[in-house]
Amino acid sequence: MTVVALLLAAGFAQAGNDGLITKKSAHSVKVTLDRLEAALEKNGIGVALRWNHSEKGKEVDIPLRPTELLLFGNPKLGTHMFTSNQTAGIDLPLKALAWEDAKGQVWLTYNDPAYIAKRHRIGDRDDIVAKMSKALAGLSDAAIKP
Repeated sequence: MTVVALLLAAGFAQAGNDGLITKKSAHSVKVTLDRLEAALEKNGIGVALRWNHSEKGKEVDIPLRPTELLLFGNPKLGTHMFTSNQTAGIDLPLKALAWEDAKGQVWLTYNDPAYIAKRHRIGDRDDIVAKMSKALAGLSDAAIKP
């Protein structure tokens, strides 16, 4: 077993070269996203869309373990990324994916704001990236904790 697999098995968050942060959830996919959505709304962060991949798959007879996506954003932060490089709009608003693995464990995965900044060559918004990262860490923790 790799070090990353061991850390994930122990419930630690993973931030890899792929720009994704993944955290083990103590809840079902639905409850994890319900909790995230409530935390976002409580903090004045707008939710744009909730998409149930498994339900959409079921509609076309393709089975998929529980998998749901939440699209959300805070224009007070995200717009600063666009003023540096408008291509950041392909990655913002932010997304969080709650998904169940083959063993029944639920995970919450989201894009690392630092990776988004790097991808779009945004080097002049470190304070914004730090605020986004801190907010996402706290909001995602609120969603996954027992």
